[in-house]
Amino acid sequence: MLKCVEVEPQVAATASVIWLHGLGSNGHDFEAILPELRLPASAPVRFIFPHSPSLAVTVNGGMVMPAWYDILEMGAGRKLNTEQLLASAKSVTDLVEREMARGIASERIILAGFSQGGAVAYQAALSFPHPLAGLLTLSTYFPTSDTIEHSAVNRALPIEIMHGSFDPVVLPAMGEEARDDLLAAGFTPNWSTYPMEHQVCMAQIKDIAAWLSVRLGL
Repeated sequence: MLKCVEVEPQVAATASVIWLHGLGSNGHDFEAILPELRLPASAPVRFIFPHSPSLAVTVNGGMVMPAWYDILEMGAGRKLNTEQLLASAKSVTDLVEREMARGIASERIILAGFSQGGAVAYQAALSFPHPLAGLLTLSTYFPTSDTIEHSAVNRALPIEIMHGSFDPVVLPAMGEEARDDLLAAGFTPNWSTYPMEHQVCMAQIKDIAAWLSVRLGL
């Protein structure tokens, strides 16, 4: 089981958000934005921020760092270690199943991910055999869109895609391609852009809070 930062609500949890960090970061990265979400103090939401394993990353000179999978080549057509991505997705669905075992209904669980974490979240959420509450992908792409076996029960999954208009790392066109692949597969994702690079901004955080509130009935 992945090691995680877990932030418990002030009341008994009835929902969970599992949020994946990007390359070279860790589970504390998005923990820091929780106060900025300004969710109600009574919100019964457990936030889970997993730490990725440490892997040698080819595009970074083979340096070992926190990573969900190895990236072999950068650019719009980047190459990656798909087996590692699938293994990371399995580790994430293991966390979802642990939440279900802790009494959280799958329909009350959201998967979220930034950059590499978003690519893993796409694979994990859309192949998961139980209905989820939503999928939030930030500044990311969908490298397994051609090979994923979509779960029938998540065909109507609410998907929120957010991207920086000036992102030089994961180009906006890569996010748009993920959106278009989802549309072609019969999903109805919502696409939003923000005037930023490979990061998050306050306007986006407010929108994330509003989306979480709708999805979880906060």
